[in-house]
Amino acid sequence: MADRPHVGDSLAGYDSTHPWTPTPSSAPGWFTAALGVPAESHTITVEGATVAYRTWGDAGKPGLVFVHGGGAHSYWWTHIAAMFAQDHRIAALDLTGHGDSDHRASYSVEQWTREVMAVADASDFAGPPVVIGHSMGGMVAIVTAAVAGEGRLAGAIVGDSPVTEPDPEVASARLGVFRQAKVYPSLEAALPHFRTVPAQDHYLDYVVDHVARHSLCETDGGWRWKFDPNLFSAFEGDPRGIALPYLGDIHCRLALLAFENGLLTEAISQFMYDRMGRVTPVVNIPEAGHHAMLDQPLLLITAIRALLADWDHSTPILTGRDR
Repeated sequence: MADRPHVGDSLAGYDSTHPWTPTPSSAPGWFTAALGVPAESHTITVEGATVAYRTWGDAGKPGLVFVHGGGAHSYWWTHIAAMFAQDHRIAALDLTGHGDSDHRASYSVEQWTREVMAVADASDFAGPPVVIGHSMGGMVAIVTAAVAGEGRLAGAIVGDSPVTEPDPEVASARLGVFRQAKVYPSLEAALPHFRTVPAQDHYLDYVVDHVARHSLCETDGGWRWKFDPNLFSAFEGDPRGIALPYLGDIHCRLALLAFENGLLTEAISQFMYDRMGRVTPVVNIPEAGHHAMLDQPLLLITAIRALLADWDHSTPILTGRDR
């Protein structure tokens, strides 16, 4: 089995010597209500590959596009995204190589950016949307804000995405987290093997159960994880530094969400703040691990709501490059 680069991301669905164990739980009313918000499933073809996405809310409202982390999928966002459907039109996509979208022979952040914008263009938004990304998806959001931001995006919200200078030691680090897809005899047999990378101390079991169940698909002889096991071996570039060249070229509003127990350290936050012209708000979410939607979803929802409310009523401060 070939080793794969560790990118400190939302990778999920791997065998582990310490797997997550499903625990019966009564989910709170807000979570049950969020899962009950009507959603529609769609597909769109982008550069020869089918991209799956889901939408909530009425067409013709201001748009939000949710982008998952590496190895994850759109259902990581369901209970978050649906909470905005009353006032927004929402889309959450599966980047190629993830979820229900096609696999490609190779992947790049620029290609994923084009997938994000194709979904945005097809989702009947009122005006340019805000893109919200977690971890690797936050890096995709940064690149999208640079490549397509001027006139096509209203803003980008980036959750715990540690953009740093490419580091040879990080680039050469290897973890065996991607393996050839193992087939499990049943869905219930597969679920206990769901885990995240990095692991964290606390999860809400009802959220993890929802996410894990949508991380698997039925195949010949049983069930397997949906992600492409060749995802990062087929990735073009250093996964840690993919957004770095774009940090100084943002043309729309951008905000950083730093999770207290996550990967976006104070030093990295300061580096990104400086590189983006010292005008980007950094919002700290207490007690959240890297996967805040799994342990502190209500705080995450509140932070996003606060930023959107401010952006609706304020004038953006332009970066030094755009003044």
